[in-house]
Amino acid sequence: MKKILLCTDGSIFAENIYRYGAWLATGLGAEVKVLSVTDIRSQQVASTGNLSGSIGLGASEDLLKQLVDLEHEKAKINNQRAKLILQTAEQSLKSAGVEQVQLIHKTGFLVDCFYEFEAESDLIVLGKRGEAAEFASGHLGANMERIVRSSHKPCFVTPREFKPINRILVAYDGSSTGKRILQFLIHFPLFKGLELHLLKVTKTENDSSATARIDEARNVLETAGIEANYQLKVGESEKIIAQYINDQEISLLLMGAYGHSRIRHLVIGSTTAQVLRSSHIPVLLFR
Repeated sequence: MKKILLCTDGSIFAENIYRYGAWLATGLGAEVKVLSVTDIRSQQVASTGNLSGSIGLGASEDLLKQLVDLEHEKAKINNQRAKLILQTAEQSLKSAGVEQVQLIHKTGFLVDCFYEFEAESDLIVLGKRGEAAEFASGHLGANMERIVRSSHKPCFVTPREFKPINRILVAYDGSSTGKRILQFLIHFPLFKGLELHLLKVTKTENDSSATARIDEARNVLETAGIEANYQLKVGESEKIIAQYINDQEISLLLMGAYGHSRIRHLVIGSTTAQVLRSSHIPVLLFR
């Protein structure tokens, strides 16, 4: 895992995106590509259409010229803003020890520009919300949801505040995605020395399949020389996971973006979405 794509819009989430991105990059020995996309809608102004019949030809032409001048000025300001965002990202990452940083500015829509760079990346880093965070604090960012549900790479979703990572939790369900999470833990030294917890949530008591999945995970990790605290709990997944995070002071959650009953490409899993909304820690999502 040598290439990280970090998406930023310069919002209140941005500074901690850089801090988490630096932690990942230095731990993985990876280079970081920082992508900032200027939303094309911010450079569009209203068209005059054909107003000559209502306000006169001369007035219409004068209004059109003013709108064109305004559009050019907005484009200049947006380019200057993007430059400052990228410069700040580079300074933050390099001051945190990241040696290789590449800056990329695009104009358009993030969800469209994103795919151009995803294929070359091993890990995606983005904030839980973006520029509208202050106005939609109870919701997930639209760009974040679209990227998570369509990306084929692991997505590291950051919260508003940064906290050092020292205790991690794997929400394990025994799926193929869950098994990939275990292999990720084994093959990358990023988590070495951190306290590891593995939690399986079941809806019923005496669930033999849930116990078997815990034993399966234990066998995989112990064979690789990794110690963990294994827990099997009964209840609703999102509530149990959230409570466990709070009780054990977990600082990073690893889980699948979808559960067994997922509707692919439409929504991220309901448990995943609820955990992301309520959690104040970063979540590393796999699919």
